[in-house]
Amino acid sequence: MKRINSVVLTCLLCFAAAVQAAEVRDVRFWRAPDHSRVVFDLSGPVTHELITLSNPDRLVIDIQNTKLAADTVNLQFANSPVTGLRHANKPGGALRIVFDLSAEVQVRSFLLAASGDLHDRLVVDFLDKGETVEAQVIKSVETSSQRDVVIAIDAGHGGEDPGAIGPGRVKEKDVVFQIASRLKERFERKKGYRVVMIRNGDYYVGLAKRRDLARKAQADFFVSIHADAFTHPQANGSSVYALSKRGATSASARILAQRENDADLVGGVSLSDKDQVLAGVLTDLSMTASLDASLSVGAQLLGEMAKISRLHSKRVEQAGFAVLKSPDIPSLLVETGFISNPGEANKLKSSSYQSSMALAIFEGIDRYFRESPPPDTYFAALKRGDIPGGQRIASSAREYTIARGDTLSGIAQRYNVPLSDLQRHNQLSGSSIRVGQKIKIPAS
Repeated sequence: MKRINSVVLTCLLCFAAAVQAAEVRDVRFWRAPDHSRVVFDLSGPVTHELITLSNPDRLVIDIQNTKLAADTVNLQFANSPVTGLRHANKPGGALRIVFDLSAEVQVRSFLLAASGDLHDRLVVDFLDKGETVEAQVIKSVETSSQRDVVIAIDAGHGGEDPGAIGPGRVKEKDVVFQIASRLKERFERKKGYRVVMIRNGDYYVGLAKRRDLARKAQADFFVSIHADAFTHPQANGSSVYALSKRGATSASARILAQRENDADLVGGVSLSDKDQVLAGVLTDLSMTASLDASLSVGAQLLGEMAKISRLHSKRVEQAGFAVLKSPDIPSLLVETGFISNPGEANKLKSSSYQSSMALAIFEGIDRYFRESPPPDTYFAALKRGDIPGGQRIASSAREYTIARGDTLSGIAQRYNVPLSDLQRHNQLSGSSIRVGQKIKIPAS
Protein backbone atom coordinates (compact mmCIF):
# COMPACT_ATOMS: atom_id res chain seq x y z
CA MET A 1 0.00 0.00 0.00
CA LYS A 2 2.87 2.32 0.86
CA ARG A 3 4.44 1.66 -2.51
CA ILE A 4 1.18 2.44 -4.33
CA ASN A 5 0.79 5.71 -2.42
CA SER A 6 4.33 6.78 -3.28
CA VAL A 7 3.72 6.04 -6.98
CA VAL A 8 0.49 8.05 -6.88
CA LEU A 9 2.25 10.93 -5.15
CA THR A 10 5.03 10.89 -7.74
CA CYS A 11 2.49 10.94 -10.57
CA LEU A 12 0.63 13.83 -8.97
CA LEU A 13 3.85 15.82 -8.59
CA CYS A 14 4.78 15.15 -12.21
CA PHE A 15 1.32 16.20 -13.34
CA ALA A 16 1.50 19.38 -11.27
CA ALA A 17 4.87 20.26 -12.81
CA ALA A 18 3.51 19.58 -16.28
CA VAL A 19 0.50 21.84 -15.87
CA GLN A 20 2.40 24.65 -14.14
CA ALA A 21 2.05 27.70 -16.35
CA ALA A 22 5.08 29.23 -18.01
CA GLU A 23 5.69 32.94 -17.57
CA VAL A 24 6.49 35.71 -20.02
CA ARG A 25 9.09 37.50 -17.93
CA ASP A 26 10.08 40.24 -20.34
CA VAL A 27 9.08 41.65 -23.72
CA ARG A 28 11.60 43.52 -25.87
CA PHE A 29 11.38 45.31 -29.21
CA TRP A 30 14.09 45.88 -31.85
CA ARG A 31 13.87 47.73 -35.14
CA ALA A 32 16.06 46.53 -38.06
CA PRO A 33 16.24 47.91 -41.61
CA ASP A 34 13.92 45.27 -43.08
CA HIS A 35 11.84 44.05 -40.13
CA SER A 36 10.64 44.73 -36.61
CA ARG A 37 11.31 42.13 -33.91
CA VAL A 38 9.50 41.39 -30.66
CA VAL A 39 11.13 38.94 -28.24
CA PHE A 40 9.28 37.26 -25.37
CA ASP A 41 11.52 35.98 -22.56
CA LEU A 42 9.99 32.79 -21.13
CA SER A 43 10.44 30.79 -17.97
CA GLY A 44 10.21 27.55 -19.94
CA PRO A 45 9.25 26.01 -23.30
CA VAL A 46 5.80 26.81 -24.73
CA THR A 47 3.61 26.17 -27.76
CA HIS A 48 1.97 29.01 -29.64
CA GLU A 49 -0.34 29.79 -32.54
CA LEU A 50 -0.48 32.84 -34.84
CA ILE A 51 -3.72 34.29 -36.19
CA THR A 52 -3.81 37.24 -38.61
CA LEU A 53 -6.94 39.40 -38.75
CA SER A 54 -7.98 42.29 -40.99
CA ASN A 55 -10.35 45.26 -40.80
CA PRO A 56 -8.54 46.40 -38.72
CA ASP A 57 -5.18 44.65 -39.20
CA ARG A 58 -4.06 42.67 -36.15
CA LEU A 59 -1.80 39.79 -35.23
CA VAL A 60 -3.05 37.47 -32.50
CA ILE A 61 -0.69 35.10 -30.68
CA ASP A 62 -2.09 32.44 -28.37
CA ILE A 63 0.61 31.04 -26.08
CA GLN A 64 -0.62 27.90 -24.41
CA ASN A 65 -0.45 27.42 -20.62
CA THR A 66 1.27 30.76 -20.07
CA LYS A 67 0.75 33.91 -18.06
CA LEU A 68 2.17 37.40 -18.49
CA ALA A 69 4.50 38.51 -15.71
CA ALA A 70 6.10 41.42 -17.61
CA ASP A 71 5.08 45.08 -17.69
CA THR A 72 4.30 46.12 -21.28
CA VAL A 73 2.84 49.57 -20.53
CA ASN A 74 5.96 51.50 -21.56
CA LEU A 75 6.85 49.34 -24.53
CA GLN A 76 7.41 51.51 -27.63
CA PHE A 77 7.18 50.34 -31.28
CA ALA A 78 8.68 53.35 -33.05
CA ASN A 79 9.10 53.24 -36.85
CA SER A 80 7.29 49.92 -37.13
CA PRO A 81 3.90 48.65 -38.33
CA VAL A 82 2.98 47.80 -34.72
CA THR A 83 0.84 50.50 -33.11
CA GLY A 84 0.09 48.78 -29.82
CA LEU A 85 0.02 45.58 -27.76
CA ARG A 86 -2.90 44.16 -25.75
CA HIS A 87 -3.21 40.95 -23.78
CA ALA A 88 -5.80 38.81 -22.02
CA ASN A 89 -6.06 35.42 -20.35
CA LYS A 90 -8.13 32.86 -22.23
CA PRO A 91 -10.11 30.01 -20.68
CA GLY A 92 -7.88 26.98 -20.32
CA GLY A 93 -4.82 28.98 -19.27
CA ALA A 94 -3.68 30.36 -22.65
CA LEU A 95 -2.26 33.88 -22.90
CA ARG A 96 -3.57 35.91 -25.83
CA ILE A 97 -1.33 38.68 -27.16
CA VAL A 98 -2.83 41.08 -29.72
CA PHE A 99 -0.65 43.37 -31.83
CA ASP A 100 -2.54 46.26 -33.43
CA LEU A 101 -1.05 47.01 -36.85
CA SER A 102 -1.05 50.04 -39.13
CA ALA A 103 -1.08 47.82 -42.24
CA GLU A 104 -1.09 44.21 -43.36
CA VAL A 105 2.34 42.66 -42.85
CA GLN A 106 4.07 39.33 -43.31
CA VAL A 107 4.93 37.67 -40.01
CA ARG A 108 7.23 34.85 -38.95
CA SER A 109 7.76 33.37 -35.51
CA PHE A 110 10.04 30.78 -33.95
CA LEU A 111 11.10 29.46 -30.58
CA LEU A 112 14.65 29.46 -29.27
CA ALA A 113 15.39 26.85 -26.62
CA ALA A 114 17.23 27.71 -23.43
CA SER A 115 21.00 27.61 -23.88
CA GLY A 116 23.68 28.50 -21.35
CA ASP A 117 22.59 31.62 -19.48
CA LEU A 118 19.74 32.22 -21.92
CA HIS A 119 16.14 31.30 -21.18
CA ASP A 120 13.58 30.05 -23.69
CA ARG A 121 12.39 32.76 -26.05
CA LEU A 122 9.59 33.33 -28.53
CA VAL A 123 10.67 35.56 -31.42
CA VAL A 124 8.13 37.33 -33.65
CA ASP A 125 9.29 39.23 -36.75
CA PHE A 126 7.14 41.72 -38.66
CA LEU A 127 8.67 41.85 -42.15
CA ASP A 128 8.62 45.09 -44.12
CA LYS A 129 7.03 44.98 -47.55
CA GLY A 130 8.90 45.87 -50.71
CA GLU A 131 12.61 46.42 -50.97
CA THR A 132 14.66 46.51 -47.80
CA VAL A 133 16.48 49.63 -46.75
CA GLU A 134 19.71 47.76 -46.10
CA ALA A 135 22.71 49.63 -47.36
CA GLN A 136 23.81 48.54 -50.80
CA VAL A 137 26.89 49.48 -52.75
CA ILE A 138 27.23 48.35 -56.34
CA LYS A 139 30.61 48.41 -57.97
CA SER A 140 30.97 50.79 -60.86
CA VAL A 141 31.35 49.31 -64.34
CA GLU A 142 32.38 52.56 -66.02
CA THR A 143 34.73 52.28 -68.97
CA SER A 144 37.25 54.43 -67.09
CA SER A 145 38.03 51.42 -64.88
CA GLN A 146 38.52 53.67 -61.87
CA ARG A 147 35.86 52.34 -59.54
CA ASP A 148 35.99 52.72 -55.78
CA VAL A 149 37.25 49.95 -53.51
CA VAL A 150 34.24 48.70 -51.53
CA ILE A 151 34.77 48.07 -47.81
CA ALA A 152 32.13 46.19 -45.78
CA ILE A 153 32.31 47.10 -42.09
CA ASP A 154 30.59 44.75 -39.67
CA ALA A 155 29.99 45.84 -36.07
CA GLY A 156 29.62 42.56 -34.19
CA HIS A 157 26.54 41.48 -32.21
CA GLY A 158 23.72 44.05 -31.76
CA GLY A 159 20.10 44.16 -30.68
CA GLU A 160 19.12 41.13 -28.64
CA ASP A 161 22.78 40.08 -28.51
CA PRO A 162 24.91 42.46 -26.40
CA GLY A 163 28.08 40.46 -26.95
CA ALA A 164 30.51 40.45 -24.06
CA ILE A 165 29.72 42.68 -21.08
CA GLY A 166 32.55 44.31 -19.17
CA PRO A 167 32.90 46.14 -15.86
CA GLY A 168 30.33 48.87 -15.41
CA ARG A 169 27.99 47.00 -17.78
CA VAL A 170 29.80 48.30 -20.85
CA LYS A 171 28.49 46.28 -23.78
CA GLU A 172 30.54 44.96 -26.67
CA LYS A 173 27.80 45.75 -29.19
CA ASP A 174 27.90 49.47 -28.28
CA VAL A 175 31.69 49.79 -28.25
CA VAL A 176 32.25 48.05 -31.58
CA PHE A 177 29.47 50.01 -33.27
CA GLN A 178 31.22 53.24 -32.24
CA ILE A 179 34.54 51.99 -33.60
CA ALA A 180 32.85 50.81 -36.80
CA SER A 181 31.17 54.20 -37.27
CA ARG A 182 34.48 56.02 -36.78
CA LEU A 183 36.13 53.62 -39.25
CA LYS A 184 33.40 54.39 -41.77
CA GLU A 185 34.11 58.10 -41.40
CA ARG A 186 37.82 57.47 -42.05
CA PHE A 187 37.16 55.66 -45.31
CA GLU A 188 34.62 58.22 -46.46
CA ARG A 189 37.19 61.00 -46.07
CA LYS A 190 39.51 59.38 -48.60
CA LYS A 191 38.92 59.34 -52.33
CA GLY A 192 38.76 55.87 -53.84
CA TYR A 193 36.64 54.13 -51.18
CA ARG A 194 32.97 53.39 -50.70
CA VAL A 195 31.61 51.84 -47.52
CA VAL A 196 28.73 49.53 -46.67
CA MET A 197 27.78 49.14 -43.02
CA ILE A 198 26.48 45.66 -42.24
CA ARG A 199 24.35 47.09 -39.44
CA ASN A 200 23.47 50.76 -39.09
CA GLY A 201 21.95 50.62 -35.61
CA ASP A 202 21.20 48.50 -32.57
CA TYR A 203 19.72 45.36 -34.10
CA TYR A 204 20.98 41.84 -34.73
CA VAL A 205 22.03 40.49 -38.13
CA GLY A 206 22.54 36.73 -38.55
CA LEU A 207 26.06 35.55 -39.25
CA ALA A 208 25.22 34.17 -42.69
CA LYS A 209 23.32 37.34 -43.58
CA ARG A 210 26.33 39.48 -42.66
CA ARG A 211 28.32 37.64 -45.32
CA ASP A 212 25.43 37.84 -47.77
CA LEU A 213 25.17 41.62 -47.35
CA ALA A 214 28.88 41.99 -48.06
CA ARG A 215 28.59 39.82 -51.17
CA LYS A 216 25.46 41.68 -52.32
CA ALA A 217 27.48 44.88 -52.08
CA GLN A 218 30.28 43.19 -54.08
CA ALA A 219 32.70 44.17 -51.34
CA ASP A 220 36.45 44.01 -51.93
CA PHE A 221 37.08 43.54 -48.22
CA PHE A 222 35.05 42.58 -45.12
CA VAL A 223 36.12 43.52 -41.59
CA SER A 224 34.16 42.38 -38.53
CA ILE A 225 34.88 44.35 -35.35
CA HIS A 226 34.61 42.81 -31.87
CA ALA A 227 35.85 43.16 -28.28
CA ASP A 228 37.06 39.97 -26.62
CA ALA A 229 36.24 38.57 -23.18
CA PHE A 230 37.80 35.96 -20.92
CA THR A 231 37.10 34.42 -17.54
CA HIS A 232 40.25 36.02 -16.09
CA PRO A 233 40.09 39.84 -16.03
CA GLN A 234 43.88 40.02 -16.49
CA ALA A 235 43.64 38.89 -20.14
CA ASN A 236 44.40 41.83 -22.41
CA GLY A 237 45.52 42.87 -25.87
CA SER A 238 44.07 43.20 -29.36
CA SER A 239 44.27 40.58 -32.08
CA VAL A 240 43.35 39.78 -35.68
CA TYR A 241 41.74 36.59 -36.99
CA ALA A 242 41.26 35.08 -40.43
CA LEU A 243 39.38 31.99 -41.55
CA SER A 244 41.12 28.63 -41.31
CA LYS A 245 40.73 25.93 -43.96
CA ARG A 246 41.89 23.39 -41.39
CA GLY A 247 41.96 23.59 -37.62
CA ALA A 248 42.40 26.62 -35.37
CA THR A 249 45.93 27.95 -34.99
CA SER A 250 45.56 28.12 -31.20
CA ALA A 251 43.23 27.00 -28.42
CA SER A 252 42.15 30.59 -27.79
CA ALA A 253 41.31 31.06 -31.48
CA ARG A 254 39.18 27.90 -31.41
CA ILE A 255 37.33 29.00 -28.26
CA LEU A 256 36.72 32.49 -29.63
CA ALA A 257 35.40 31.13 -32.94
CA GLN A 258 32.96 28.86 -31.09
CA ARG A 259 31.74 31.75 -28.96
CA GLU A 260 31.28 34.06 -31.94
CA ASN A 261 29.60 31.32 -33.98
CA ASP A 262 27.06 30.87 -31.18
CA ALA A 263 25.96 34.49 -31.56
CA ASP A 264 22.89 33.49 -33.62
CA LEU A 265 21.53 31.64 -30.59
CA VAL A 266 21.68 34.87 -28.62
CA GLY A 267 20.69 37.27 -31.38
CA GLY A 268 17.47 35.46 -32.16
CA VAL A 269 18.05 33.80 -35.51
CA SER A 270 15.75 30.94 -36.41
CA LEU A 271 17.44 27.60 -35.94
CA SER A 272 16.17 26.69 -39.39
CA ASP A 273 18.31 29.45 -40.90
CA LYS A 274 21.30 27.16 -41.23
CA ASP A 275 24.65 28.17 -42.62
CA GLN A 276 24.49 27.59 -46.37
CA VAL A 277 28.26 27.74 -46.89
CA LEU A 278 29.34 24.13 -47.24
CA ALA A 279 32.71 22.91 -46.05
CA GLY A 280 33.54 22.08 -49.64
CA VAL A 281 33.58 25.76 -50.60
CA LEU A 282 36.84 26.05 -48.69
CA THR A 283 38.54 24.10 -51.44
CA ASP A 284 37.48 26.64 -54.04
CA LEU A 285 40.35 28.40 -55.78
CA SER A 286 38.90 31.79 -54.96
CA MET A 287 39.04 30.93 -51.27
CA THR A 288 42.79 30.39 -51.48
CA ALA A 289 43.29 33.82 -53.03
CA SER A 290 40.94 35.43 -50.49
CA LEU A 291 42.77 33.83 -47.58
CA ASP A 292 46.15 35.01 -48.88
CA ALA A 293 44.81 38.55 -49.16
CA SER A 294 43.21 38.30 -45.72
CA LEU A 295 46.51 37.27 -44.14
CA SER A 296 48.34 40.08 -45.91
CA VAL A 297 45.86 42.70 -44.69
CA GLY A 298 45.94 41.13 -41.24
CA ALA A 299 49.71 41.56 -41.04
CA GLN A 300 49.29 45.23 -41.91
CA LEU A 301 46.60 45.65 -39.26
CA LEU A 302 48.73 44.09 -36.55
CA GLY A 303 51.54 46.50 -37.36
CA GLU A 304 49.22 49.48 -36.96
CA MET A 305 47.38 48.18 -33.89
CA ALA A 306 50.68 47.51 -32.13
CA LYS A 307 51.26 51.27 -32.11
CA ILE A 308 48.28 51.89 -29.79
CA SER A 309 47.65 48.58 -28.02
CA ARG A 310 49.42 45.54 -26.68
CA LEU A 311 48.94 42.65 -29.09
CA HIS A 312 47.40 39.55 -27.57
CA SER A 313 48.90 37.62 -30.48
CA LYS A 314 51.62 38.93 -32.79
CA ARG A 315 50.47 36.86 -35.73
CA VAL A 316 47.16 36.59 -37.59
CA GLU A 317 45.37 33.72 -35.86
CA GLN A 318 43.00 31.46 -37.81
CA ALA A 319 39.86 29.50 -36.91
CA GLY A 320 36.48 28.53 -38.36
CA PHE A 321 34.61 31.84 -37.93
CA ALA A 322 31.22 31.55 -39.64
CA VAL A 323 31.08 35.29 -40.38
CA LEU A 324 34.32 35.06 -42.41
CA LYS A 325 33.23 32.26 -44.74
CA SER A 326 32.75 34.30 -47.91
CA PRO A 327 34.78 32.36 -50.49
CA ASP A 328 35.43 35.37 -52.72
CA ILE A 329 35.90 38.25 -50.24
CA PRO A 330 39.06 38.74 -48.17
CA SER A 331 37.77 38.90 -44.59
CA LEU A 332 39.12 39.53 -41.10
CA LEU A 333 37.75 39.61 -37.58
CA VAL A 334 39.41 42.22 -35.37
CA GLU A 335 39.32 41.92 -31.58
CA THR A 336 39.96 45.50 -30.42
CA GLY A 337 40.75 44.51 -26.83
CA PHE A 338 39.44 42.56 -23.85
CA ILE A 339 36.26 44.18 -22.58
CA SER A 340 36.48 41.83 -19.58
CA ASN A 341 39.69 43.59 -18.51
CA PRO A 342 38.82 46.70 -16.39
CA GLY A 343 41.65 48.77 -17.86
CA GLU A 344 40.85 47.85 -21.44
CA ALA A 345 37.10 48.27 -20.86
CA ASN A 346 37.78 51.89 -19.85
CA LYS A 347 39.83 52.40 -23.01
CA LEU A 348 37.28 50.71 -25.25
CA LYS A 349 34.47 52.99 -24.11
CA SER A 350 36.56 56.15 -24.53
CA SER A 351 36.13 58.16 -27.71
CA SER A 352 39.88 58.75 -28.03
CA TYR A 353 40.73 55.04 -28.02
CA GLN A 354 37.83 54.26 -30.36
CA SER A 355 39.18 56.86 -32.80
CA SER A 356 42.74 55.52 -32.47
CA MET A 357 41.62 51.94 -33.08
CA ALA A 358 39.52 52.99 -36.07
CA LEU A 359 42.53 54.84 -37.48
CA ALA A 360 44.78 51.79 -36.97
CA ILE A 361 42.33 49.53 -38.78
CA PHE A 362 41.94 52.08 -41.57
CA GLU A 363 45.69 52.54 -42.01
CA GLY A 364 46.26 48.79 -42.25
CA ILE A 365 43.53 48.22 -44.84
CA ASP A 366 44.38 51.38 -46.76
CA ARG A 367 48.06 50.47 -47.04
CA TYR A 368 47.18 47.08 -48.47
CA PHE A 369 44.83 48.46 -51.14
CA ARG A 370 47.19 51.25 -52.07
CA GLU A 371 50.00 48.75 -52.57
CA SER A 372 47.93 45.88 -54.02
CA PRO A 373 44.84 47.48 -55.57
CA PRO A 374 42.29 45.55 -57.67
CA PRO A 375 43.20 46.33 -61.30
CA ASP A 376 39.96 48.16 -62.19
CA THR A 377 40.05 50.62 -59.27
CA TYR A 378 40.99 54.24 -58.74
CA PHE A 379 43.99 53.14 -56.67
CA ALA A 380 45.28 50.93 -59.49
CA ALA A 381 45.03 53.84 -61.92
CA LEU A 382 46.79 56.06 -59.39
CA LYS A 383 49.56 53.53 -58.95
CA ARG A 384 50.01 53.31 -62.72
CA GLY A 385 50.11 57.10 -63.00
CA ASP A 386 47.00 57.16 -65.21
CA ILE A 387 45.26 59.94 -63.29
CA PRO A 388 46.25 63.46 -64.41
CA GLY A 389 47.38 65.49 -61.43
CA GLY A 390 47.19 62.47 -59.15
CA GLN A 391 50.07 61.62 -56.88
CA ARG A 392 51.44 58.28 -57.97
CA ILE A 393 51.56 55.64 -55.22
CA ALA A 394 55.14 54.70 -54.57
CA SER A 395 56.03 51.05 -54.19
CA SER A 396 58.04 50.67 -51.02
CA ALA A 397 59.25 47.92 -48.75
CA ARG A 398 57.25 47.05 -45.63
CA GLU A 399 58.62 45.96 -42.29
CA TYR A 400 57.39 42.74 -40.72
CA THR A 401 58.16 41.32 -37.27
CA ILE A 402 58.56 37.55 -37.14
CA ALA A 403 55.99 35.86 -34.91
CA ARG A 404 55.89 32.36 -33.45
CA GLY A 405 55.01 29.82 -36.15
CA ASP A 406 56.17 31.99 -39.07
CA THR A 407 58.31 30.54 -41.84
CA LEU A 408 60.12 32.54 -44.49
CA SER A 409 58.36 30.65 -47.27
CA GLY A 410 55.00 31.27 -45.62
CA ILE A 411 55.70 35.00 -45.34
CA ALA A 412 56.74 35.10 -49.00
CA GLN A 413 53.50 33.38 -50.00
CA ARG A 414 51.43 35.67 -47.76
CA TYR A 415 52.85 38.82 -49.32
CA ASN A 416 52.95 37.37 -52.84
CA VAL A 417 56.70 37.86 -53.32
CA PRO A 418 59.25 35.25 -54.49
CA LEU A 419 61.16 33.60 -51.66
CA SER A 420 64.44 34.43 -53.40
CA ASP A 421 63.52 38.15 -53.49
CA LEU A 422 62.67 38.07 -49.80
CA GLN A 423 66.00 36.44 -48.98
CA ARG A 424 67.98 38.80 -51.21
CA HIS A 425 66.21 41.91 -49.89
CA ASN A 426 67.09 40.93 -46.31
CA GLN A 427 70.55 39.51 -47.10
CA LEU A 428 69.53 36.05 -45.86
CA SER A 429 71.57 33.09 -47.09
CA GLY A 430 68.99 30.52 -45.94
CA SER A 431 65.48 30.32 -44.51
CA SER A 432 66.38 30.56 -40.82
CA ILE A 433 64.45 33.26 -38.92
CA ARG A 434 63.75 33.95 -35.24
CA VAL A 435 60.78 35.31 -33.28
CA GLY A 436 61.02 39.09 -32.92
CA GLN A 437 63.30 39.52 -35.92
CA LYS A 438 62.34 42.37 -38.26
CA ILE A 439 62.53 41.85 -42.01
CA LYS A 440 61.64 43.99 -44.99
CA ILE A 441 58.96 42.87 -47.44
CA PRO A 442 59.85 44.05 -50.95
CA ALA A 443 57.06 45.54 -53.05
CA SER A 444 55.40 42.87 -55.17
